[in-house]
Amino acid sequence: MVRKIIIAAASAVVLALSPAAFAQQAERPADEAAAKAMLLNVVAEVKVNREKAFEMFNEDGGRFRDRDIYVFCTNVGDGKFVAMGNANAKELLGQDVRTLKDPTGKAFGQEIYAAGQKPEGEITEVSYLFAKPTDPKPSAKTSFVTRVDDDFACGVGYYK
Repeated sequence: MVRKIIIAAASAVVLALSPAAFAQQAERPADEAAAKAMLLNVVAEVKVNREKAFEMFNEDGGRFRDRDIYVFCTNVGDGKFVAMGNANAKELLGQDVRTLKDPTGKAFGQEIYAAGQKPEGEITEVSYLFAKPTDPKPSAKTSFVTRVDDDFACGVGYYK
């Protein structure tokens, strides 16, 4: 009985890692559930070792980049970006999030900053227009933002 379970588990791992499984994932649009799940993993990673986490996030996200979903983190004091998983938005590192506006003039950066001021663990949704990592044309995006600890807030967004 135990042997059958082990064989079944090993088969499941092989199927999950197959090229067909990866192709299906790539075809599936990134969504709200994936963004929320990634944010929970981001929080855990930052709490274990934030310097290592930020380094990983800044290297194009590593496992914290899934299609058009990626992590970003800011300093809660001065609002400056300390991590950006979107390779096309690396120029934001060190910039104050509060200065960001979308093409319609919406000051979404202020909303992201305000979300990071809330109590640790409270997740806030912020909607705005922003370019995808794969397309420079602004698209509708919703980010989930939470304070991670006394010093930093992180977010993960998905495009609609």
